[in-house]
Amino acid sequence: QVQLVESGGGLVQAGGSLRLSCAASGSIYSINAMGWYRQAPGNQRELVATISSGGSTNYADSAKGRFTISRDNAKNTVYLQMNSLKPEDTAVYYCNARLQLSGRWGSYDYWGQGTQVTVSS
Repeated sequence: QVQLVESGGGLVQAGGSLRLSCAASGSIYSINAMGWYRQAPGNQRELVATISSGGSTNYADSAKGRFTISRDNAKNTVYLQMNSLKPEDTAVYYCNARLQLSGRWGSYDYWGQGTQVTVSS
């Protein structure tokens, strides 16, 4: 029904940058909030940043000043520009979208498969 496909992860040195993308496709009527979460080994999944359909953003303290979330509503795509990366940013990054399917009531959360980000020191 719905697919969230992430791209842009990889290996980068500390201080470097990466840009993650996540495109939603399928029988989508509307997308409300979109966001990025991450999970490091042994840790719980945590919020990185979210963005509403109107463009309001919210960031984890660890992401403020270094990461920027944006979205292209026409393409059902959300981006995460990550600058000044640190080794502690190493994690699997997951895309999330709260969306309503065509012909269905209510909005529900959907997740991507995750993309690995590794920052070397």
